[in-house]
Amino acid sequence: MRIDIISVVPDILTSPFDVSILKRAIEKGLVEIHIHNLRDYVTDNYKQIDDYQFGGGAGMVMMIEPIDKCISGLKTERNYDEIIYMTPDGKTLNQKTANTLSLKENIIILCGHYKGVDQRVRDHFITREISIGDYVLSGGELAAAVLCDTVIRLIPGVLGNETSALTDSFQDDLLAPPVYTRPAEYKGWKVPEILTSGNFPKIEAWREEQSYQRTKELRPDLLDED
Repeated sequence: MRIDIISVVPDILTSPFDVSILKRAIEKGLVEIHIHNLRDYVTDNYKQIDDYQFGGGAGMVMMIEPIDKCISGLKTERNYDEIIYMTPDGKTLNQKTANTLSLKENIIILCGHYKGVDQRVRDHFITREISIGDYVLSGGELAAAVLCDTVIRLIPGVLGNETSALTDSFQDDLLAPPVYTRPAEYKGWKVPEILTSGNFPKIEAWREEQSYQRTKELRPDLLDED
């Protein structure tokens, strides 16, 4: 998979891809991350990528021309399955979306900034708009990093144990069951006996029941979606 991220402040995106699982995925050649500074696509000396909005109002708007130059240039080099705009008014990211995107080959992610982008960018370039929650960030860079993390960890070979991702919360519209590790007893607090019984069919049944009960208690909305 190749992911191209377009940003006004690309330095924000350096750290997330330099550590842990995402770094290993890049080193294994399972994913390529290319970060593009939008100011590199401006020819004037001021490197202006935003301007006042027509009709007046507070806040600057990202201009269409540098975005067009960047996206169009990338599209001359390869086909892209998705061109995603990170925006608070996009569709809220969930595990199903992450699963779908993990099967793609080439993706562009445009990070919003200021008051957003010229609407013509959304009308003519963007194929999918994604939000990571009902709140506003200073820019879409952190949201883009979140999206990349959710997607990349699902690519075969990224995680040491590929079945781990399949048992994460939300994969089957249920929250994950509680998990425990050694010691089996600590300060009188004991691990449920079923988990140390060695009876794996019963353990799986217990986990399924716990997932359902936790979902019913904490996120009943997930059970109501169907």
